[in-house]
Amino acid sequence: MPVPPWDARSDRGGPTSGSAEWAGPHTWGGPPPWAGGQGGDPGDRRFRPSARFRLLAPVVFSLLVQVPAAIGIAIGTQTGWGLGVLQVLLAAAGPLVLLMARRLPGVTVAVVTAMALADVVLVPVAGPPYIALAFAIVLAVVRGAVVWAVSSVVVGWIAAVVLVSAWGEPWHPVRVAFTTLALAACFGIGAFVRTRDERLRRYRADAVRRRQTAEERERVRIARELHDVIGHALSQINVQASVGLHLMDRDAEQARTALANIKDTSKTALEEVRSVLGAIRSDADAPLSPQAELAELPRLLAGVTTAEFEATLIDRLDGDAPGRAVQFAAYRIAQEALTNIVRHAQATHAVVTIDRVGDVLRLTIDDDGSGVPAASGEGSGILGMRERAVLLGGSVAVGPVPADAGGAGGSGGTGGAGGAGGAGAAGRAPGTRVEARLPWKATP
Repeated sequence: MPVPPWDARSDRGGPTSGSAEWAGPHTWGGPPPWAGGQGGDPGDRRFRPSARFRLLAPVVFSLLVQVPAAIGIAIGTQTGWGLGVLQVLLAAAGPLVLLMARRLPGVTVAVVTAMALADVVLVPVAGPPYIALAFAIVLAVVRGAVVWAVSSVVVGWIAAVVLVSAWGEPWHPVRVAFTTLALAACFGIGAFVRTRDERLRRYRADAVRRRQTAEERERVRIARELHDVIGHALSQINVQASVGLHLMDRDAEQARTALANIKDTSKTALEEVRSVLGAIRSDADAPLSPQAELAELPRLLAGVTTAEFEATLIDRLDGDAPGRAVQFAAYRIAQEALTNIVRHAQATHAVVTIDRVGDVLRLTIDDDGSGVPAASGEGSGILGMRERAVLLGGSVAVGPVPADAGGAGGSGGTGGAGGAGGAGAAGRAPGTRVEARLPWKATP
């Protein structure tokens, strides 16, 4: 029984074969193309900068571009100390304000816009491009402060054009158009980054949901396996122990046989449980029990047969056999049905019939017990049988044995069940039939 495909243990030498339920590729894994190396296998992940780096990089880059250029321009143009210091302070203040962008992106873009406007209007000599404003716009759009960014930039840009035209020489239309396009490009870059981040967040959320769903399916599968193994084994041990106690004084040989059956049943159950748990733990020493097949049905029926209860197998497959997944599901369904009969039906005889109807494997288990109470609901055993069948595209029906059916609860006999069937029809309830139909070539 293999480790599930989402479990990293499958890459550390855990069991990777032996269960048909995990055959075939799984196509839901892997990151989307636009996610780069994120979200995939840890060995394939590319470098992802830290949050501190993403915060400080715009600040440092803006300072390195603006401050040295402002100092050089102030010295080269021999402006007064007052205007030179003001230009350098404005060049340094804008990048430092970007430190607030993570918590207050709207306020940040408004303040940086005001500083850029002051740099344009108050300093007579044109300085370097105000790179901090471009970062402020992008960060504001990425963090959802689009209204703040649009309002601040539009007002600041209109004010810059008007004030420069009123107090000095108007800008050339080409400069105005180029600056407008550059500001619009900053908004476009921010929108692109925001869209990409939203898609990546949705992908990660979907990946978490898929992983949780897959883990839940695996938990249900393991619970179903343990229920079938332990429930059947304990029921069989209980029956054989009762037989042993009943015959201990009168028939020592039969009592010894019952004790031997208890030993074999408990040993087989322990091996199967250890196989399931060993696959979960990726225990290399845990033996992997072979998948149960239809050929194991005679051993299964022999294990539940006692002096008070007889189980008969009618095999009409003539040596033909479906795939292993179908055989395993049919075996488990028969095992659960017989367990329910032994525990609840108060039956003396059961007939298990397997045959092929077209491309369908039909498995029926009839008993001459007390029948299905009208007010009773379906327990976990019946639900487990239905789940096994549905996984392969089949179905399980539970109801009374038809009146014209041969077998344990019918009026006539079929194979070795005729005598018990006739006796059962005389004064007992019609019994219960479990009928499973599984596609012959189904794969999980």
